[in-house]
Amino acid sequence: MTLAILASRALSGADASAVRVETHLGAGLPAFTVVGLPDTEVRESRERVRAAILNSGFEFPNGRITVNLSPADLPKASARFDLPIALGVLLASGQIAVPGARGDVAPQGLQDMVFAGELSLTGALVSAGAPLALALAVARDQPGATMVLPTVSAAVAAWVPGLLVLAADTLADVAAHLAGSAALPAAQPKAWAEAAMPPCLSDVRGQPMARRALEVTAAGRHSLLMIGPPGAGKSMLAQRLPGLLPPLSRLQALEAAALAGLTGSQTVLQGQPAFRAPHHGATAAALIGGGAYPRPGEISLAHHGVLFLDELPEFDRRSLESLREPLETGRVAIARARHTVQYPARFQLIAAMNPCPCGWRGHPGRPCRCTPDQVTRYVGKLSGPLLDRLDLLIELPATGTDCLTEPPGEPSAPVRERVARCRERQQQRQGCANAELQGSDIDACCELDTEGQHLLHQAMHRLHGSARSTHRVLRVARTVADLDEQPRVLVRHVAEALQYRCRLR
Repeated sequence: MTLAILASRALSGADASAVRVETHLGAGLPAFTVVGLPDTEVRESRERVRAAILNSGFEFPNGRITVNLSPADLPKASARFDLPIALGVLLASGQIAVPGARGDVAPQGLQDMVFAGELSLTGALVSAGAPLALALAVARDQPGATMVLPTVSAAVAAWVPGLLVLAADTLADVAAHLAGSAALPAAQPKAWAEAAMPPCLSDVRGQPMARRALEVTAAGRHSLLMIGPPGAGKSMLAQRLPGLLPPLSRLQALEAAALAGLTGSQTVLQGQPAFRAPHHGATAAALIGGGAYPRPGEISLAHHGVLFLDELPEFDRRSLESLREPLETGRVAIARARHTVQYPARFQLIAAMNPCPCGWRGHPGRPCRCTPDQVTRYVGKLSGPLLDRLDLLIELPATGTDCLTEPPGEPSAPVRERVARCRERQQQRQGCANAELQGSDIDACCELDTEGQHLLHQAMHRLHGSARSTHRVLRVARTVADLDEQPRVLVRHVAEALQYRCRLR
């Protein structure tokens, strides 16, 4: 009896857990069994592996083959286990002689190698689903490990620093590498694509308060809700937020690209924060993530970027309420009967809405035809707990054609420089953005003098604000002070932060 043990990875949410592919060849009637909670794609690998072995010039053993994917309680999906299963069969049957193999266990010398890839019937390696997520997990859990992937997937996985990735075209190439007769080449990273420049803030004419609020939003990673009539510039402002944000670090860009790769999209690494703007008809599963086989939703695809929800009250109430936990924790957990998967969702929420169903409430030249009950129902679609989790709520006044004759506003470049300096101050002081301050850190970083405390207490009493909304105001005031390059939060910073807290009800 011969046993071969190889390493692979199985996706569980955004993470890739280690899997031992144990292949045992014993005496008995010919059989090929895969155990260890395999999905349909994994069970079908038996036929692909059989044909690939035969068409690669090897013999398929006439014995009882048992493949165990350990741990047995972890669901296994995708055809990425084809390669380690096929190699296990060849090793267990003695058709690949690996230097250093001992006894009836083959081989112990491959414990630092991770294999993944789908096989075609000809023996060619097709792909390995989500290679970037696999590579990030291997680099984190197994420093010094080597990955063997199909060539097309290896070029993407090679983006991960500190990880050796070998590229293979066929099963025979991998077998020759293990036998020591022909070495596989190291994969060369796929070239990063040039990022398209986002729209410039100078395109927005007028709306000085909204422009300032957008700068504060970018500087502290805050969430923002804009309320205004059609044509006030809400969407234009939201689309220009990515151009004010600092570029992503290499690790952040890799994490964001790995999440996009879980949905099958051809994501390129550009270092620019993502901008996701789903339609208001999006379901809760599309927005949050889920499905029979869980996949990340829009909030995870906006990880380290911006999620823009236009016409906010038109979204399904259940979808909006499900945003509450990710806004606080930066993660979303999707529970299923057998297991729970988690996806990161640290995004900036930017939302826009009209002041009433017709959109013209408060407009100086267009009459509003909505009844008070209609306005109340429209605004009431947004719950108090959700509004409490938004940092800035501002009203945009109506604009006319005269704004087109105004000179262009300040472009994005100088605003982005101020935002970058502000973010740097926050990292040096507390190690995170102001929007992420929690608990005692808020008291330590947002300490107010007597005058500031008095103003904040009066304003929140008049607004009937909760403790959570009070903390939101303090975080925004801290960001205003950082933009003002002040070490302490002064009363004028509190006053400006309170201006960004309008009442909807």
